[in-house]
Amino acid sequence: MNLYAASKVAYRSLRANKMRSILTMLGMIIGVAAVIAMVAIGAGANERISAQIASIGSNLIMILPGSTTSGGLRSGFGGVPTLTMGDARAIGKEIPAVGLAGPTIRNTAPVVYGNQNWSTIIQGVTPEYFQIREWMVVGGRYFTAAEVEAAAKVAVLGQTVSNSLFGEENPIGKIVRIKRVPFTVVGILEKKGQSPQGQDQDDVVAVPITTSQKKLFGSAHVGMVGVILVQAVNGDSVKDAEKQVVDLLRQRHRIGPGQEPDFSVRNLSEMLAVAEASTRIMSLLLGAIASVSLLVGGIGIMNIMLVSVTERTREIGIRMAVGARERDILLQFLIEALVLAVTGGTIGILVGVGGSWMISKFAGWSTMISTGAVLVAFGFSGAVGIFFGFYPARKASRLDPIEALRYE
Repeated sequence: MNLYAASKVAYRSLRANKMRSILTMLGMIIGVAAVIAMVAIGAGANERISAQIASIGSNLIMILPGSTTSGGLRSGFGGVPTLTMGDARAIGKEIPAVGLAGPTIRNTAPVVYGNQNWSTIIQGVTPEYFQIREWMVVGGRYFTAAEVEAAAKVAVLGQTVSNSLFGEENPIGKIVRIKRVPFTVVGILEKKGQSPQGQDQDDVVAVPITTSQKKLFGSAHVGMVGVILVQAVNGDSVKDAEKQVVDLLRQRHRIGPGQEPDFSVRNLSEMLAVAEASTRIMSLLLGAIASVSLLVGGIGIMNIMLVSVTERTREIGIRMAVGARERDILLQFLIEALVLAVTGGTIGILVGVGGSWMISKFAGWSTMISTGAVLVAFGFSGAVGIFFGFYPARKASRLDPIEALRYE
């Protein structure tokens, strides 16, 4: 018997027991759909983390104020400003591994336009900050170094602030008030979305750092900054830049060997890479858990095929009596198992893709269909069908024709 004839016999047999065939395929359908949906959820989460990491910038180092001791009283981490504008300038000019350094000050204040108001983050920065964050403007311009030197009252708005205060109105050139100080809007930043910590990066107003120090938040610490963002020349220079920054700041702050520094250096690239790796592991774990249901579906196929062999023992005996060989019987039952697995896998792909779309639409989770996951799930379903179908097929092919004909 050739492959085509064996396929026709197998198809007729499956069609004669439609309900049993459908229930047998159900395990494979659920298994393939679960693998595709779980991997899509994991891949979507990984993609979201990657986008958030990219939104922060590349090759970044963050320098934060550390703990200090004054008059026997120890101040906690970040309790007292210990970083200066001079530190930022020195890092940018004196360290070869550093491309850019941008000091920042962060505070919260209400912003008012007309009868609209919005409480947001006021970020005092220099023009280097936008380059470090790779943050483009979609309207207007950045403020300049000259405006920073002059402590000009100009502002660049994030998308959330712009939409909340102006709606559809063009904010460029308009006057907003921050703590009753008038500022001219000169630019609108592109949308960044959420940070890896879940904060809205677009809910911000960027102003010159000198303006923030002198005209918005008092002059008690003029020249002091909250955080210094540093961008290494390239990915290979991050480690060198980190070490050179520590050495330079210890020298500038007169911190001797063995003394605790009054600053802290964080390698954001490493931190975010760890977060991305954790998400990738979660994606693989979800796929591995879901693949167990494929094995369950394969066991279901084997059980039903064994039942089918028992029920069709007499039929097998008749076929052998009229000349069917062992390999013909083996091929027939193997094809039946394979058809059940592959058909279930095909339907499972459709269910998995549709389920991923529904999860994304109604649950609000980010999902991304992986072509590799679809192909692996489908190929695995076929392999499961052959593996679990082989034993029943082999059992059928080895029946004794005389005993089979006598079977009632």
